[in-house]
Amino acid sequence: MLKWLAGALGALLVATAGTTATGQEVSLQTAHLRCEHLENPLGIDVRIPRLSWKLESQKRNTLQTGYQIQVASKADFAPKNLIWDSGKTASSQSVLVEYGGPELLSGKRYHWRVRVWDETGAASLWSAPAFWEMGLLHESAWKAQWIEPDGVSDGKTSLPPSMLRKAFSLKKKVASARLYVTAHGVYQIWINGQRVGEDCLTPGWTVYPKRLQYQTYDVTGRLQPGANAMGAILGDGWYRGQFGWGVEKPFYGKKLALLCQLHIRYADGSETWTLSDGSWKATAAGPIRMSDIYHGETYDARMEIPAWASPAFDDVPWKHVAVANYGYQNLVGLESVPVRRIQELQPVRIFRTPDHTLVADMGQNMVGWVRLRVQGPAGAHIRLRHAEVLDKSGNLYTDNLRGAKQEINYTLRGGAEEVYEPHFAFMGFRYVAVDGYPGELKPEHLTGVVVHSAMTPTGAFECSHPLINQLQHNIQWGQKGNFVDVPTDCPQRDERLGWTGDAQVFSRTAAFNMDVAAFFTKWLKDVAADQKPDGSIPFVIPDVLNPLGSTAGGVSAGWGDVGVIIPWDMYQLYGDKRLLETQYPSMKAYLEYIRSKSGDSHIWKGGSVFGDWLFYHPPVNSHPEPDGYTNHDLISTAFFAYSAHLVSEAANVLGKTDDAKRYAELYQKIRNAFIREYVTPGGRVASDSQTSYVLALAFGLLPEEAREGAVQHLVSDINSRKKHLSTGFLGTPFLCFVLSNHGHTQLAYDLLLQESYPSWLYPVKMGATTIWERWDGLRPDSTFQNAGMNSFNHYAYGAIGDWMYRVVAGIEADPAKPGYQHFFLRPQPDDRLSYASASTESPYGRIASRWERQGNQMTFAFEAPANTSVTIHLPGAALARVMESGKPLTQAAGFRAIKETAEGVTLEAGSGKYVFVCNL
Repeated sequence: MLKWLAGALGALLVATAGTTATGQEVSLQTAHLRCEHLENPLGIDVRIPRLSWKLESQKRNTLQTGYQIQVASKADFAPKNLIWDSGKTASSQSVLVEYGGPELLSGKRYHWRVRVWDETGAASLWSAPAFWEMGLLHESAWKAQWIEPDGVSDGKTSLPPSMLRKAFSLKKKVASARLYVTAHGVYQIWINGQRVGEDCLTPGWTVYPKRLQYQTYDVTGRLQPGANAMGAILGDGWYRGQFGWGVEKPFYGKKLALLCQLHIRYADGSETWTLSDGSWKATAAGPIRMSDIYHGETYDARMEIPAWASPAFDDVPWKHVAVANYGYQNLVGLESVPVRRIQELQPVRIFRTPDHTLVADMGQNMVGWVRLRVQGPAGAHIRLRHAEVLDKSGNLYTDNLRGAKQEINYTLRGGAEEVYEPHFAFMGFRYVAVDGYPGELKPEHLTGVVVHSAMTPTGAFECSHPLINQLQHNIQWGQKGNFVDVPTDCPQRDERLGWTGDAQVFSRTAAFNMDVAAFFTKWLKDVAADQKPDGSIPFVIPDVLNPLGSTAGGVSAGWGDVGVIIPWDMYQLYGDKRLLETQYPSMKAYLEYIRSKSGDSHIWKGGSVFGDWLFYHPPVNSHPEPDGYTNHDLISTAFFAYSAHLVSEAANVLGKTDDAKRYAELYQKIRNAFIREYVTPGGRVASDSQTSYVLALAFGLLPEEAREGAVQHLVSDINSRKKHLSTGFLGTPFLCFVLSNHGHTQLAYDLLLQESYPSWLYPVKMGATTIWERWDGLRPDSTFQNAGMNSFNHYAYGAIGDWMYRVVAGIEADPAKPGYQHFFLRPQPDDRLSYASASTESPYGRIASRWERQGNQMTFAFEAPANTSVTIHLPGAALARVMESGKPLTQAAGFRAIKETAEGVTLEAGSGKYVFVCNL
């Protein structure tokens, strides 16, 4: 037996016995405490926060039957410090339990802990304490003033970032200090010469006029008795930078501004504030001469201002700032994880291209920047140019960047070694061209700093096919590169916008790979904030393609539906009913917008601008074959029906029975209209494209008698193309699911394993390390597709990852018990893979599935977290020929039900680790 199986069986024997190897009983534990999906968050403004925890137990079938939560003002939980004690509460709920104590106070920290009781009545110990801290809950809590340095942008050139500072004195011992800060632009904040926090590109990107995030930092340890100083650097960022197209720049405002409030509590109980106000001073004479999201950064180290954020600095030559009145009504506290430096890469080689350019290859298409180490004469100039790929001749290829320079220009100060990182720019690149480096460039002189939203990795997938493993790698790196505070389409060219269609098709895959609960909670609020008065949802969120305040904007089916689909998917995957409730008015408004456009016909004409974006086009001068085009009105009507169905389902969950009934009836009307308009009795669907069949089947839009015909038409089309797909952004995510759900899993595997264009593995074979925007971004002859739109880091087609987790590995959430409280483990193996393995961290804990084939023997290893139940399906197995934990399945204990059918064996089980050996 393989090593992994032996290890799994050994762990299983311990788990089954409920003891350690020494015979010591293992107790039930609670761990991984979270508040609003976040670990120990600072500065939330949710008035009734929700608390979650995970149970850890080595016993099978562990269930929570009760919990007790205590919330206190101090972590000692002494009776005098208790604020709320839930008492022993009979409940299995361990995810998103609402705080039930008195009203929470602005700026206050709350400590909490939990213990639970299992199905036997045994109690766990108290968990280790966790905490959350409230933000500034009322406008009256803000005492600071908005301040603006000199500098008014004309929208044509980038102004140098401004440096601001304020000296202040402390005469008492500090017990605690909190810094609340935000900006128009992006900022870095400093206290006494040291930078505060690890966050990048703060305050992030939101619909600024309606929702501007502020950050909260615990700076107690940064302050000192006597003289102190605060400093800030302000850059253009998304607020005033150059991005998007077709609208006037700068988009949000011509001036940068800072809002900064330091709240100090002294040991004697008194308190004071240091605030942004007219006493602050500023200069634009610092070393950062230009910094822009698209274009990069220009830095002259000779202009550095030593100790500028230290108390003793002489700021007499600096100018006083202006005070502005922007108010506080749009300020919001912490909702998502911050953008941070996540990992570092070293160049895998440094070489000269045929045109003699010195280039460093990072070995991975990444997003972030390069940390530069250099020593040389003062005034020496280094230029770093960033690119994703090399051209056919092996030279740096930057045409696909369009107007984005993504370039670093650094001028040395001279003397000792200099270390530099850009401040307010990020690049999408694998290759770095280095011009002007003094001396020999070595790998240790360049470090790739990978930057993205600090989502916790949750998922893993691997199998016996190395190209599929590289595909999974590419999917995950595509997510890293494009989840930079908003879900962008691409991270390199002059775009980097929150395209709604891309996010919609990828959201479920994203949730397998990383914890995106907080990330999408934040972004979906921006979807609602930028939704137009008529209910339409723009192409990108935040919407920078229409003038600020515009009441009209473009909408396209499959893109606008993001406002319905992702809230529903996040509810399914995280069990977050409040998110669904928060987004429901937006969901309903979007559906009513489509209804108004479709009228009595229930056919949404003109509702699709992008169609099935980037569907397959046959190469020029190739043998005659049809492309993958699908009628746009068919697409928009199909998504109209799907959104009506999902809004009806959401209304049911939220107890809105009238809406649920009305939208269920609307779905049936759209379905009937779709059938009349686009479907023949034999199952032929208009356009006769793969996507037309996929959407009709996936959304339940065909009469029963036409389904098999439609499936056969789809299968025939795939076979006629020698087992190739022809779908675009909207059809591709559903394609393999439709096949596997209708008895054609082997054909779905054919598509997954296809190595020639168009396919998922074609880019892999061409050397891709992320997902491409186009199926043929790089052609077999090493020439490029249209440079005007050819990203090599675009996650949309990575949506196949959802099928890999849910079908290949078989990890499937149960819609009836969202958040994986109950789920399915029902893998569908294929003979061309000898094994496949996947895991994901659910709200309850780790879920894992692995299968392996050795001759006529199949081995399945599964893991279900405590406080869940699972339905396990062993495909092709016969009850009499299944062993579990070394015993015949008929003698195994702990299963709630066992059923044998022609398709295999199905079991109902609780939490635990299971190993099944099936002789087929």
